[in-house]
Amino acid sequence: MAWSPQSWRSKPICQVPVYPDAAALEAVETRLKRHPPLVFAGEARNLKAGLAQVTEGKAFLLQGGDCAESFAEFHPDNIRDTFRVLLQMAVVLTFAAGMPVVKVGRIAGQFAKPRSDDFETRGGVTLPSYRGDNINGIEFTPQSRTPDPRRLMEAYAQAAATLNLLRAFATGGYADLHNVHRWMLGFIADSPAGEQYKGLAQRISEALDFMAACGVTSASVPQLRSTDFYTSHEALFLGFEQAMTRVDSTSGDWYDTSAHMLWIGDRTRQLDGAHVEFCRGIRNPLGLKCGPGLSEDELVRLLGALNPENKPGRLTLICRFGADKVAEKLPRLIRAVEREGAKVVWSCDPMHGNTVKSGTGYKTRPFDRILKETKTFFDVHRAEGTHAGGVHFEMTGQNVTECLGGAQAIVEEDLRKRYHTHCDPRLNASQVLELAFLMAENLREERMKVAGLAASA
Repeated sequence: MAWSPQSWRSKPICQVPVYPDAAALEAVETRLKRHPPLVFAGEARNLKAGLAQVTEGKAFLLQGGDCAESFAEFHPDNIRDTFRVLLQMAVVLTFAAGMPVVKVGRIAGQFAKPRSDDFETRGGVTLPSYRGDNINGIEFTPQSRTPDPRRLMEAYAQAAATLNLLRAFATGGYADLHNVHRWMLGFIADSPAGEQYKGLAQRISEALDFMAACGVTSASVPQLRSTDFYTSHEALFLGFEQAMTRVDSTSGDWYDTSAHMLWIGDRTRQLDGAHVEFCRGIRNPLGLKCGPGLSEDELVRLLGALNPENKPGRLTLICRFGADKVAEKLPRLIRAVEREGAKVVWSCDPMHGNTVKSGTGYKTRPFDRILKETKTFFDVHRAEGTHAGGVHFEMTGQNVTECLGGAQAIVEEDLRKRYHTHCDPRLNASQVLELAFLMAENLREERMKVAGLAASA
């Protein structure tokens, strides 16, 4: 069927807010169409090429960032800290896997959030649910909860400023490999579990010393001073996404210039729905959230709709089952994809299926369940003979107390101390780095297995 940036408007749609002034919303969307792109088609193609390497088992995907970005927490220090911890994770995973790590942030556009209910009731008062700062406000008042199209303009401005800073960090020397390693050593010195990570850190130090002795330094090899970093968010509010969709002058293809990579959520992946219709026509790399309700047949049909030419790097399957369901649900989907010969990136989202409510009333995620789902994801792929291609975390560089456990031993009474999220609980910098070190062992085992198979052949 013919596709256009607005063809989604003729399809059934879920998770859409109701604006009281449709004309005002249309006027804002028209203004956005005249604004410059936030990213460029060539950058999205570079990301697709990197993800194609992940598809072939020659690279690894690290995707992480805020559950939902907020206007209130918009600050260069917060952007820097999230970027920094992602770089630290990438160094650990690169060394352990012996392959490049493709770094993608949930940042510079991750504002809108799907909700289980359209309305929220408190004390007998019912108001629209909070759907993210680009839609409405978190304060429980009629004025705040009324969707306001002017928020889309503020979200665009914040995304543009964030991208400007990220590009400076990525190419201006801040991302120097030696800087990142020093930060990592600082984490190990401060972590209660630092002793068990010293061995890996020492091997990285020795590798850097060897490179320096051979003349491979930041001064002689510019690539050591910079890195490639990409952005992503859920393509949820399609009016904004349509406004940011442009024809690439070099290829003639349509690209959504709001981010390098967009994904479809578990609540909006209806085959005949608006979100699948919109995403099938843009040429950005796409993600598809795969929850426990996704059947093999439905996944196969979605593969055909979103990647009919079966191009590697086009589609990433972001699996979010829960620690107790991944061993049952994941193998069936892997086998269905393998039967089709589909080229996909398999990524693990161990966050969304492991959300619980604490005894103190806070929504949280236990670290041990996050770790269990991640480990099981790797184990299943090893058993199926497929490549566990990536991970997808909701995390922050700030020292929040939103997820239970980890080496810091955060308990329920600690949650109230620094519970800052506007939506779902996030891993803090210490917890997510701890996960990186623990994942490194799985990646190293996979590398040793591949090396052993190659030697025997």
